[in-house]
Amino acid sequence: MKKLLIMFTCLILVSTKGFSQSLIQKVASRLEFGLKAGANYSNFTNASFPTDPLVGFHAGATVAFKITDNFLIQEEFLFSSQGAKIKGGSLGDQNLKLSYISVPFLLKYRGDSGFYIEAGPQVGMKAKEDVSGLSAGDFAKKLDLAAAGGVGFQSKLGLGIGVRYVYGLSKVGNFNISSINNDFKNNNVQASLFYVF
Repeated sequence: MKKLLIMFTCLILVSTKGFSQSLIQKVASRLEFGLKAGANYSNFTNASFPTDPLVGFHAGATVAFKITDNFLIQEEFLFSSQGAKIKGGSLGDQNLKLSYISVPFLLKYRGDSGFYIEAGPQVGMKAKEDVSGLSAGDFAKKLDLAAAGGVGFQSKLGLGIGVRYVYGLSKVGNFNISSINNDFKNNNVQASLFYVF
């Protein structure tokens, strides 16, 4: 009886180990990792002060899970420099630069030809702000919520190019200047090059 119990326990352990390794291998085979970088063309909408677009950049890493061969869920971890050129008013003339750690969570459809469309929410956590006339951390809120959508192409080698529009949903301003309404939002167009392993 003792030998039978030991053999049965060993059989269960071997089966469980094989099953868990098989499951891990299946999940790993559906993951895609990548690197991306590119240019930002950002501005504020609904600002009560005059602005022009500001050119910045973004760079970071991506991870995607293939639900099917064509549908993916993709998450990115990007450093993104945004903001606007201020043209006079209470803030004077300056390049108002806001840097975020942006985390988009996108549903992506990629056709067999390599062309894709993507859409989903994005959360940005403020990393830095460069605003003359205000103390550090006094201009923008710590969190920036947005909706993102884009199109692009990924070759069979893993190299790709994409364009995305990021529409701000949350108010940016976190200050009290009577002559300025802080209800404006971030908006950003991104052009990216990427490589998927």
